[in-house]
Amino acid sequence: MCPHCRAFIETSDRVCPYCETQVGPRAVDRRVPKEILGGFIPHAHFTVTMILLINFGLFAATVIYSMRAGNGDAFWGIDGRTLFDFGAKLRIAILGYGQWWRLVTAGFLHGGILHLAMNSWVLFDVGAQVEEIYGARRLIVIYFLATVFGFLASLFWSDSLSIGASAGLMGLIGAMIALGMRHQSPMGAAIRGMYIRWVIYILVLGILPGLHIDNAAHIGGLAGGFCCAYLAGTPKLVQTWGERFWGVAAGLCILLTAVSFIQMYRWFAITS
Repeated sequence: MCPHCRAFIETSDRVCPYCETQVGPRAVDRRVPKEILGGFIPHAHFTVTMILLINFGLFAATVIYSMRAGNGDAFWGIDGRTLFDFGAKLRIAILGYGQWWRLVTAGFLHGGILHLAMNSWVLFDVGAQVEEIYGARRLIVIYFLATVFGFLASLFWSDSLSIGASAGLMGLIGAMIALGMRHQSPMGAAIRGMYIRWVIYILVLGILPGLHIDNAAHIGGLAGGFCCAYLAGTPKLVQTWGERFWGVAAGLCILLTAVSFIQMYRWFAITS
């Protein structure tokens, strides 16, 4: 996008055809090292990498804990008790005992290596795109709100145990759809159409029998991410009060996430 008017332009353009502002090489083209496998593997930015590290760290902890509890197949499927102790969403715990922090911690837990691998792949791909377009501050807010809204929807839809980063990931997909909605152009339509197809595939997969996929969390996360991104828009070059607001909002989301993990640790210390 043009750094001045934010219009979509060709990667080969050196002057924006809309506002006639001179543009240089894209930031992604100036990176060292260059794209992996010629761009086949996208760059994961700092914020996305931090989320991935938290996910993998918690997965390792839950696997070890589950194995010590006697689950020899924990690597492929972690038992429900372990997931509950580490902060999974459960209606009775949230509404009955006021453990609202589970709406956050549940988004960093995974039930097995295949679950983690699939979500990590989507986060590595879509997350890097959202971070490059919206910036780290908006990404943090979008991902946080999508996770919370996703598990809120799941909370009122069912009383079953629910976990996974897919609520937040659907929020990132919603952010890309919002980008396509805000830019009424052939490029915007292409972006919008591609990610709407992603949504359809994911929701159809969620109704297949035997997979135990939480479509309520998916829909809630999608709605939360779309609304947040549509209102936020893309970052402005000038440091306005609006840009400072998103910085404060991102800091608040990080603080609430930290508090949620502290509450999870206190609960874990009691139950273990």
